[in-house]
Amino acid sequence: MDVSQSPFIQTAAYYSVVVLFLVIFLAIFELVTRYQNWVEIKNGNVAVAMATGGKIFGIANIFRYSIAQNDSLPQMMGWGLFGFVLLLVGYFIFEFLTPKFNIDEEIENDNRAVGLISMIISIGLSFVIGSGIH
Repeated sequence: MDVSQSPFIQTAAYYSVVVLFLVIFLAIFELVTRYQNWVEIKNGNVAVAMATGGKIFGIANIFRYSIAQNDSLPQMMGWGLFGFVLLLVGYFIFEFLTPKFNIDEEIENDNRAVGLISMIISIGLSFVIGSGIH
């Protein structure tokens, strides 16, 4: 049996790449938000935890679709990266469409309603993005 065709090795490869991308993508989200995710979460900020949890779920869900629709690791990575960019664009659109208040500021101030909406947007968009992955 060819080792490269082993489902165990393929699963480990996909898992490793997704975890690496998840760390990188969360670091990018950390750069574009005005608050420090992990500091706020450590301090008990539930709104930040919900928004960050939505981003984690969204990224993982996009990769779930990418793995399901692609036979090669490079294709999976490409579609996952493209999906992340779309998710990031969705974040900026959400900020743009709420001119009456600043999303990051509200989440940083533990406004749980805004954190919940942010989480739902990330999760919802990940399903839309994922359904378009080929």
